[in-house]
Amino acid sequence: MKKYLFAILVLCLVSCKKEESNLKIIQGNAIGTTFSIRYLDSSKIDFTHQVDNLIKAINKSTSTYLPTSDISRINKGDTTVVVDAFFEEVFNKSNKIYNETNGDFDPTVGVLVNAWGFGPEEAVENLNEDKINELLKFVGFDKVSLKNGKVEKLYPEIYFDFNAIGKGYLVDVIGRLFEQNKIKNYMVEIGGEIRARGVNQDGNAWKIAIENPNEDGSRSLATIIQLHNESIATSGNYRKYRTTVDGKKYVHTINTKTGYASESNLLSASVISKVDCANLDGYATAFMAMGLEKTKLFLENHIELKVFLIYVNENGEMKTYTSANLEVESI
Repeated sequence: MKKYLFAILVLCLVSCKKEESNLKIIQGNAIGTTFSIRYLDSSKIDFTHQVDNLIKAINKSTSTYLPTSDISRINKGDTTVVVDAFFEEVFNKSNKIYNETNGDFDPTVGVLVNAWGFGPEEAVENLNEDKINELLKFVGFDKVSLKNGKVEKLYPEIYFDFNAIGKGYLVDVIGRLFEQNKIKNYMVEIGGEIRARGVNQDGNAWKIAIENPNEDGSRSLATIIQLHNESIATSGNYRKYRTTVDGKKYVHTINTKTGYASESNLLSASVISKVDCANLDGYATAFMAMGLEKTKLFLENHIELKVFLIYVNENGEMKTYTSANLEVESI
């Protein structure tokens, strides 16, 4: 579906001076990417241990790369698993976004993510239309349910993959940790997904720079935005793709209707809002599958969302679209 967002579209932190003594920074690795946490606190509380415990708990619940996780056991057909509150929340958020996007966001696409070689399982050799159509039978969030803490699947082959919402969800969980401890000014960034509250160490809104989709490995900025008690999530295809021996390019955003790893005209989608980062993570993935025009229609009914989209027009030129409710800064 998407994602290792750290390899797709990195959002850079613009203001990061360390002049204030109450600025605390925690950095490390989590769920296959890096994280950076900045918060203002005059006390000497160190949240490193609590953050590490949350990362481990989320992995144990929803990581397909951990063979003993709840999601891995469910994917293997273990019907005895009673899921925890983390899994339940991710499941319910996924169901909401699945319905809102008419299935363009669908975590049961995992069987196809694996088949195309973007998941933890082995890719399917000589993947063709017949094999794809056969696998599509096992895709559809309307084919799963959660009852009394247990997942029920219409077909045992259905494979969950929450990677397209997982980074944003971990960002939210860590953000809630700070809020529970009365930390009013913080920014949590994991693999480019960000949740910010309050102000930075200079007393200003947290500033985030969005990169241009440069396939050659170079890095340049497309725009800068401010987060006012908001989150941002970004999805893109320009850095994570596979090329076959005959030169065909397959991106990691799987079209849940056709089963193919094909590009829309969007190169990247950044979504900003006051809603949870997990939700924005899911929307960004869906928009990549929808393409520009369908995304713009979707936004007409979701005025709570702001977007910065980078796309290719009919002449092959790279263009940007900024929603009317989003203020950006020139570079």
